[in-house]
Amino acid sequence: MTPEERRAELAEGLAAVRARIAAACAAAGREEREITLIAVTKTFPASDVRLLAGLGLTEVGENRDQEARPKAADCADLPLTWHFVGRLQTNKARAVAGYADVVHSVDRPRLVRAAVGRADRAGRTLRCLVQVSLDETERREGRGGAAPEDAPALADEIAAAAGLELGGVMAVAPLNGDPLPAFARLADTAAEIRRNHPGAPIVSAGMSGDLEQAIACGATHLRIGTALLGGRRAIVR
Repeated sequence: MTPEERRAELAEGLAAVRARIAAACAAAGREEREITLIAVTKTFPASDVRLLAGLGLTEVGENRDQEARPKAADCADLPLTWHFVGRLQTNKARAVAGYADVVHSVDRPRLVRAAVGRADRAGRTLRCLVQVSLDETERREGRGGAAPEDAPALADEIAAAAGLELGGVMAVAPLNGDPLPAFARLADTAAEIRRNHPGAPIVSAGMSGDLEQAIACGATHLRIGTALLGGRRAIVR
């Protein structure tokens, strides 16, 4: 596929996603400007990031440090905001804090302490979201996320940490079940955190298959991969 053909393909995907967002916002009585669209470019090359930037989409999400770090370096000349949206290991937190602008997956105090050192040494302020688990079974299986009842205390710890800024919350809908009640629970947790931290407005929820339900429940940030970029592929630089 030529760069021109790929650009046209991405433009078509972006138009379709934006149409879904517009319809969902209209149904929920919300404004489209309330929604930030993050292109999750996992397994896609840096060239796609450049094409998306040319189409006006400058919020980029990545799941794995070993892929995100070189991609961010390749695109360092672009005015991008990098979101780390995958499960974060403690031993990777310092590396991720070196290039990410927003980390969506802080779910335990050890990650807060690990990120603080790197952000502080780099002279950066790292925006962090509390990842909330919406499914007890998945939480027991180690898929990540703090229990809803533990999220406010973790938010307090992020807000008090030097070099970090509390941005809000993130969640993934349960694998099996209706995402709507799950996202409603996330909205309740987000509202509880905002009572003590009104400057933490982000609700990161909704992916390709459930963005409408997320918008209905107050999501501010959508993490979209397949619907925007197509099926996953091997990285070619």
